[in-house]
Amino acid sequence: MLRSFRSPFWPAALMAALLLLYIVVVGQRAVAFMATGQPIGIGIGIALVVVALIGALLLVLEFRFGIRITRLGRRLEREGGTPQDVVPLMPSGRPDRAAADEVFPRYKDAVEADPDDWRAWFRLGVVYDAAGDRKRARAAMRTALATARTDRRVD
Repeated sequence: MLRSFRSPFWPAALMAALLLLYIVVVGQRAVAFMATGQPIGIGIGIALVVVALIGALLLVLEFRFGIRITRLGRRLEREGGTPQDVVPLMPSGRPDRAAADEVFPRYKDAVEADPDDWRAWFRLGVVYDAAGDRKRARAAMRTALATARTDRRVD
C-alpha cells in the first residue's frame, strides 16, 4: 500500500522541541551580544534575533501545514477515497521507484481530468510521496489545500 498520509507525531514533536531549544539558545546569545554595547556585538545580536524569529515562523508554518494536511487526509479517508495501490518496498524501506511510476499515470490523469478536485490533488501528493518526490508531493498537497478551500462541494 502507498505510504499513509499521516505523519508520525513523535518525530515531528522531537524536532520541534530541538528547534525550540535552538531558538532559546540563539536568543540568549543574541541578548549577550547586544549587552556588550559594542556596535558589532549589537549587530550580531540583532542578526541572531532575526534568525531565531525566522526559525520560529518556519516551525509554526510547518506545523500548520501538517495539521491541515492531516485533517484533509482524514476527511478523504472517511470518504473512502485514499489510494489503495500496492507499491513494494526495497530492502532499504524506500518504495520501489519503478512500481510507483506504474501507478502514477492514473493519478496524474485524474488531476488533469478535474484540476479543481482537491481529492485528486491529494491522492497525487500521496503518490508523489510514495515515489520519494517530496518537492512535488508538497506542491500537490498545497494545491489540494487551496482547492479544498474554494471547492463549493466541500462541507
